[in-house]
Amino acid sequence: MDVSHLLDGLNEPQRKAVAAGEGPILVLAGAGSGKTRVLTHRVAWLVQAFSYSPLSILAVTFTNKAASEMRGRIEHMLGFPVGGMWMGTFHGLSHRLLRAHWQEAGLPQSFQIIDSDDQKRVIKRLIAAMELDDSYWQPKQGQQFINHHKEAGRRARDVHAGHDPQQQQWTKVYQEYEDYCQRAGIVDFSELLLRSWEMMHNNEILRQRYRERFRAVLVDEFQDTNSIQYRWLKEFVGPQSHIMVVGDDDQSIYSWRGAQVENIRKFENDYSGTEMVRLEQNYRSTSTILNAANAVISRNEGRMGKTLWTDGEEGELIRLYAAFNEVDEARFTVDRIKTWVEQGNLRAEVAILYRSNAQSRSFEEALFNAAVPYRVYGGLRFFERAEIKDALAYLRLTLNHDDDTSFERIVNVPTRGIGNRTLDIVRQHARSHSQTMWHSASDLIQGSELTARAANALRSFLELIDALSTQMADLELFEQVEQVLGETGLLVFHGNAKGEKAETRVENLKELVTAARNYYQDEEEEMDPLSAFLAHASLEAGEGQADAWEDCVQLMSLHSAKGLEFPLVFLTGLEEGLFPSQHALNDPSRLEEERRLCYVGMTRAMQQLYISYAEVRRLYGRENYTTPSRFLQEIPAETIEEIRTRNGAYQTPWQGSQGFENDSSAQAENGLSLGSRVLHDKFGEGVIMNIEGKGEHTRVQVNFESVGIKWLVLSFARLTGL
Repeated sequence: MDVSHLLDGLNEPQRKAVAAGEGPILVLAGAGSGKTRVLTHRVAWLVQAFSYSPLSILAVTFTNKAASEMRGRIEHMLGFPVGGMWMGTFHGLSHRLLRAHWQEAGLPQSFQIIDSDDQKRVIKRLIAAMELDDSYWQPKQGQQFINHHKEAGRRARDVHAGHDPQQQQWTKVYQEYEDYCQRAGIVDFSELLLRSWEMMHNNEILRQRYRERFRAVLVDEFQDTNSIQYRWLKEFVGPQSHIMVVGDDDQSIYSWRGAQVENIRKFENDYSGTEMVRLEQNYRSTSTILNAANAVISRNEGRMGKTLWTDGEEGELIRLYAAFNEVDEARFTVDRIKTWVEQGNLRAEVAILYRSNAQSRSFEEALFNAAVPYRVYGGLRFFERAEIKDALAYLRLTLNHDDDTSFERIVNVPTRGIGNRTLDIVRQHARSHSQTMWHSASDLIQGSELTARAANALRSFLELIDALSTQMADLELFEQVEQVLGETGLLVFHGNAKGEKAETRVENLKELVTAARNYYQDEEEEMDPLSAFLAHASLEAGEGQADAWEDCVQLMSLHSAKGLEFPLVFLTGLEEGLFPSQHALNDPSRLEEERRLCYVGMTRAMQQLYISYAEVRRLYGRENYTTPSRFLQEIPAETIEEIRTRNGAYQTPWQGSQGFENDSSAQAENGLSLGSRVLHDKFGEGVIMNIEGKGEHTRVQVNFESVGIKWLVLSFARLTGL
């Protein structure tokens, strides 16, 4: 079969990676170098050139969206569906394994997945049950302790707490948590990986079965793998397996959630005979932006080494703006965006990037005041909304009455007279009898510990869930969701609330029916549609953006920006202690990751890049005098055009020598403007940092040398220019 067409449109390094032999391959793919293109073409090449069956290929991505896009591209190239191909995230594939081998994994067939919020709630209840003070033994800290050890492959019994009393206590909490989850038949996200790895690692027959099935293993974003994910992958790679990993050590920015850049660096040692291919041609950014980004990242030591280049245009210089404060920074950014739109461009082509989410406030305020639509990328997602989680909890409980997390969430939603005292009695009974809350509630209804009113309320709740379980048996998936929303009273409950939120919540619940109606179950998933849908909801939580239809400016943290690209990018807050962060200033490894984050931010820009910093910034309730980020000093001077203000006008080649005037709020009527030095008869000399209002209502913010920052009404301040 002639497969040469699969190499059409690829550059030479891309062709080398796609058409490589069947040994281990490490593809170092720089930002914007076409790594997804290489991965999809590689799969097609394995199928058509090496006669691999799609069923024999395991492809791991870091988001379900990426997996869906790759699958679509592969099917387009091959001309036939590849539904049986295992392609998805680590968590999604682990879930698939556990569903297929629940007995080998030591789980009940109807096990359910809990998300991060529910996991924290469970830990909080356990801390209370252990009679620990949760102001000191904080649930969030316990959650981090447990997930950290799970991601390192350690059970509670494997944790070596030594003589540290705090570590010893958290280990006991971890053990209690493990026992609780096993009893309730629930697994958290970290458990999906750990449990499936343990199953594969300890079951030789199962391991060999999957190694024989999967002739090829391909991994995207390999630099973001953590310890358990890397070990998980190794279980599928036998002596006869082909493995290709694609990643970029310069874009490893997730160490805070367990990612280990060392994994990509040690791949060659773990897989002898590894062929390395570097993808360095960038198809996204101008050469000016790439030269600046290369210069910054080159300061990091221990890199595997590559230099991005493009045969595209040189492009415009990077604009650097020194703002007086965060308000001035936001105003400048919004002015630039307005000019961009006036020139016929879309707002959706613009991204404002920041190191800390707290920085978004000033930009949101400035955009709102200027009537510029915007969206905070990564806001609350659909499956994370409270009303949706309530509905999902009902659905889970109809399938698995022993799901304590779901039981507690909705036992009194809508309110049905089951108060905290009643629940405390049920919890205590469950703990003392090693039962689930459902069974304890059933027992207590028959006894005398509860009041007649509480017992009747509990009985009604249990009967409701039992009735739903029976009624839903023969219904279509979306009809099951409709049945739950109607019979439980959730729609009426949220509809009767006041305000716009009530309407929004009802709309969201109705959208859940649409999601169920449109849900497509993978043919190889051996479970009922409702179980599959609930697993899908848990795994999708945290992915996908909502309400993104409007042409609006995108605001996001630098971590959220990875993998995205925009014609116009504003990289903001380049100040020591903010970016790089305060925690990184005395930690070389953290500083290198901050530099990688800066590199990621710069390479999001396709055509124009603005970088800004503020001389004074109010953040987290404090006002700080700042120092420009060291990263600014690492950018070659020939790639930067500094923008200064002069009498309220921004001077920049983009607008020509005329510049453009600030609005009246940036320049007072008496000629004083941002940056003007002034004298006050009481406070002495200072510099104007901000100006608000017009006419007699104009206020100025002045940083005085003797007394610090003061807000003054200009008409009464008696300021004179110096």
